[in-house]
Amino acid sequence: MKISTENKSSFISKVMGMIPVATIACGIGSASAMTIPTPMQDEPRAAQTSEQHIVVAGGCFWGIQAVFQHLKGVKTAISGYAGGTAETAKYNAVSTGDTGHAEAVQITYDPSQITLGQILQVFFSVAHNPTELNYQGPDHGTQYRSAIFFSTPEQKAVAEKYIAQLDATKVFDAPIATKLEPLTQFYPAEAYHQDYARLNPMNPYIMINDAPKVRALKKEFPDWYMEK
Repeated sequence: MKISTENKSSFISKVMGMIPVATIACGIGSASAMTIPTPMQDEPRAAQTSEQHIVVAGGCFWGIQAVFQHLKGVKTAISGYAGGTAETAKYNAVSTGDTGHAEAVQITYDPSQITLGQILQVFFSVAHNPTELNYQGPDHGTQYRSAIFFSTPEQKAVAEKYIAQLDATKVFDAPIATKLEPLTQFYPAEAYHQDYARLNPMNPYIMINDAPKVRALKKEFPDWYMEK
């Protein structure tokens, strides 16, 4: 199921009581948040400052990027594409759902300030709904899938153990649908997608879907939250 830009604009306008929006690129995902337990297995906190990367996907990349831009210890969060080839790493192609790509975010973080497990705790709790596989809200398609793209065996192990832990404790009403995929390459998205939530705070899509996620981060993880 694909939802056109026109239909998305009409839907958001009805909800907000506003006129149609000219460009609504991503569908509405889950903006709800819940408190979930910390990972029982995690990478150790590094003794020295350095940089590590993890790529995650879960619906429109605008919201994922916005959440992690407000997380202490995260140096950068870049919207982009993962799972497909360089030739199809373009928004119009990815939007067909036929490229293998997911709308994803590359998170660069300092492991002396925040751990991979803490990043995944935020990802599962406030950034998206991990019980939905190929959709978030009304947007359906593999480009909106819930996924963690790992680049090391250690990243895979932490993610696997955490998913098993959350399923075993039945934190969610349904099993976690998030897939683990090896990262082959991350392709940054077009410039107009970067910092979209920050640059367009009055866009009805951002107001409905992404701003609540950032507020949930501040509420659920006040010690980890930072103003950008």
